[in-house]
Amino acid sequence: MAETKEPVTIKKYANRRLYNTGTSTYVTLEDLATMVKAGQDFVVFDAKTGEDITRSVLAQIIFEQENKEGQSLLPIAFLRQIIRFYGDSMQMLVPRYLEVSIESLTREQEKFRNQITQAFGAGPFGALEDQVRRNMEMFERTFSMFTPFAKREAQFAADAEKGVGVPRAAGAEGIDDLKRQMDEMQKRLDQLSDHSTGNNNNKENKT
Repeated sequence: MAETKEPVTIKKYANRRLYNTGTSTYVTLEDLATMVKAGQDFVVFDAKTGEDITRSVLAQIIFEQENKEGQSLLPIAFLRQIIRFYGDSMQMLVPRYLEVSIESLTREQEKFRNQITQAFGAGPFGALEDQVRRNMEMFERTFSMFTPFAKREAQFAADAEKGVGVPRAAGAEGIDDLKRQMDEMQKRLDQLSDHSTGNNNNKENKT
């Protein structure tokens, strides 16, 4: 049975120095980036408080990598959208969505590499874009299930920020729409109830 390696413990001191307890040496963010690329897991603790600060250190590594010329991975539009999700009702869904997307990309990366090697051009990148597009469509469908009026609320908020007055009738219209939808749902429930009652009466008459 294969042994599971425990993550290496990294301690961060007040002077911002990082200490690798596995090798008993001080390391840099670049060293930690190399460990990640090599598949070596590690956890980072604040040496004074014992707090797990792995997430913030990984974010620092990404920041360092993004600042290297020619190595940027995160599009500006993506970064802006991520910032918008903080504090939003969608925030709880975003981490899992990103995990699923990156897991899918990781599983398919060898296939994409082979396609690029065999025929460098639009083909392999088109397949990758299609996968990303499908993931985004799934994400948007999920979003609409949880926040059916999110787009309208977002538009109202954007208009308010721009100083554009939102007509009073707009709020009333939203309430009217909601009432209409509730009335329709109630009618459907009533129809189902009547249908069910009719079936039961028919069964009683037959007996």
